[in-house]
Amino acid sequence: MRVLVLRPEQTAARTARKLAALGHETVCLPLSKPEHDLDAVKAALAERHSAIAITSAEVARLFGRLGDAIDRHLLTTVFSVGQASADAASAAGFRTVLTPGGDGRDLADMIVAHCRDFGMPAEPILYLAGVPRARSFEARLAEAGIPFRTVEAYRMVPVVPRRTEAEAALLKPVPDAVLFYSGESARAFFTLSPLVEIPERFLSTLMLCMSANVAKAVPQRFAASTVIASSPNEESLLDLL
Repeated sequence: MRVLVLRPEQTAARTARKLAALGHETVCLPLSKPEHDLDAVKAALAERHSAIAITSAEVARLFGRLGDAIDRHLLTTVFSVGQASADAASAAGFRTVLTPGGDGRDLADMIVAHCRDFGMPAEPILYLAGVPRARSFEARLAEAGIPFRTVEAYRMVPVVPRRTEAEAALLKPVPDAVLFYSGESARAFFTLSPLVEIPERFLSTLMLCMSANVAKAVPQRFAASTVIASSPNEESLLDLL
């Protein structure tokens, strides 16, 4: 299958290797890129906190850019959503990384259960977040009365491909499937010129979505070819191919 990947360049390369191992042809068309706020993360780590929470592997990759500033925090417990984020945090040197799999709500539920078993933390949990993001993780912690502090560690900035780039990726030939990891990338995809001008060319293209929330960004006319992963992780998404 010819599979279109819309992820940022670095993560798209990793996905492309996985797709190649499965025997698929990959076309990469990044529609966003991360901008890290290292100063904000360093300042946040310098303040007292009981644990660190991350809901994106992008934050874990950011740890590798902090140099010595991260060393004295490596014994701090990290609560991480998903195995990819957990693996990246472990690779950065953190000794204790806990993950439930699933999404931000699942991570919050795990933290609630942890606090029920071991007591409420004396210091807030430091949540290193991205922009944009879903608010379910923060809402669940607030609902449970667990102290936390949100610091925006990175921002996903839109990338608008040139028309020639979009046409080469989308029309030469039309992809058999598109992988949507976020609602933002899905919304950006459907504003590309080929989708606006000749949407009927893509009615047989599989629109593969990481979650039901992501699928909400797919226009109704493509509902028949939209498929949602059984779990919100890349392994389940690729299983749809």
